[in-house]
Amino acid sequence: MIINDWSQLSAAAQHELLQRPLRQDSPTVEQDVAAIIAAVDKQGDAAVLEFTQRFDGVRLDSLRYSPEQVAAQAAKTPVAVQQAIDRAYQNIQRFHQAQTPQSIRVETTPGVFCEQHYAPLQAVGLYVPGGSAVLPSTALMLGVPAQIALNPRRVLVSPPNPTGELEPALMYAAQRCGITEVYRCGGAQAIAALALGTASIAPVQKIFGPGNRYVTAAKQQVSQRPDGPVIDMPAGPSELLIIADESAQPAYIAADLLSQAEHGADSQVIVISPSAELLAKVGEQLAQQVRSLPRAALARQALQYSRMICTDSLQQACSISQRYAPEHLSLQVEDPQALLPMLTVAGSIFIGHTTPEAGGDYATGTNHVLPTYGSANRYSSLGLLDFYRRYTTQEVTLAGLQSLAPTLITLAQTEGLDAHARAVAIRLEDTL
Repeated sequence: MIINDWSQLSAAAQHELLQRPLRQDSPTVEQDVAAIIAAVDKQGDAAVLEFTQRFDGVRLDSLRYSPEQVAAQAAKTPVAVQQAIDRAYQNIQRFHQAQTPQSIRVETTPGVFCEQHYAPLQAVGLYVPGGSAVLPSTALMLGVPAQIALNPRRVLVSPPNPTGELEPALMYAAQRCGITEVYRCGGAQAIAALALGTASIAPVQKIFGPGNRYVTAAKQQVSQRPDGPVIDMPAGPSELLIIADESAQPAYIAADLLSQAEHGADSQVIVISPSAELLAKVGEQLAQQVRSLPRAALARQALQYSRMICTDSLQQACSISQRYAPEHLSLQVEDPQALLPMLTVAGSIFIGHTTPEAGGDYATGTNHVLPTYGSANRYSSLGLLDFYRRYTTQEVTLAGLQSLAPTLITLAQTEGLDAHARAVAIRLEDTL
């Protein structure tokens, strides 16, 4: 990887350096996804089954994975894997349980009472990617907060493996989270089924979970329909930005970069440091470590979109990170706490040399469903509140109405809304 000297680059070159991998096929993806959604809307289960055969290479008789099938697969999970899932579940549950919202009641004016309450969404769709990796961790990240929120319908969808089954570890995680429905389908067709409903899958109110560009496009398209669900965020290809100084270990940095690069060819990893010497050593470690990875081919493709940036200072490195808005941000510096006030635009931040990004992927307790592709500047990491809707109430006593009426009537008349003013005044007339 080439070391880029940030201060020597033109503004245009700096802008280009921070671009994500280009989505050259975006128009095609959008059109293909729209066609899939239209087919599922018209043909329901038949279309989903057809696309599952076409894209996953599996011919299924039905989409539903019965509780008996879930239990049978979960029972195959090795004990060591069960224990790892249990430990991760406990930490994720502990962190998300602490986010439980509380109702509030405020007397804004004597006799005027306003309240805010939270109600769990009635039906949530939880998308767990499949394909080249089995991801029980994503089932936990989505299933644990849905379980805590007590969403009545917790619907998990995931593409089947080549034998038409869902992997044991995934089903063990689903059982642990009390998932109420499981279906074997993935890709844009699964998102369409969750959004529109089929004979097998009733529609949901909100769709959660990361995925490839087809899944991301499908989530965005169905959310734009008048009767469509809302979505959590545009969660797409993985990315990691590391800020490091001379105290950092090049081997640690390279290992973290590769942990994200191995997700897929469209992942992007960046390391920024005031030390050109450190960056050179990281490059050597990347070349050495990638050779031993089973997913080396994917990692090497991702490294083509990766960057090494040499800065004048750590402050300049923070400024670049804020501009890039990374999904994951790792601070491998001597005094990471000193940088935190300058770093507010990231999905999740990993502090210090002994905090691997992989910890957040699995079991520290924070959620690994995070905004990507620069959307961290306007979207938040997934949390418990995303599984609720909030609503307010207000109650006005007679004394409160008498006190507030002049304000209400004046504002209504100012806006030319006489019926609004009358709705207040008529109540006062009845008290005379």
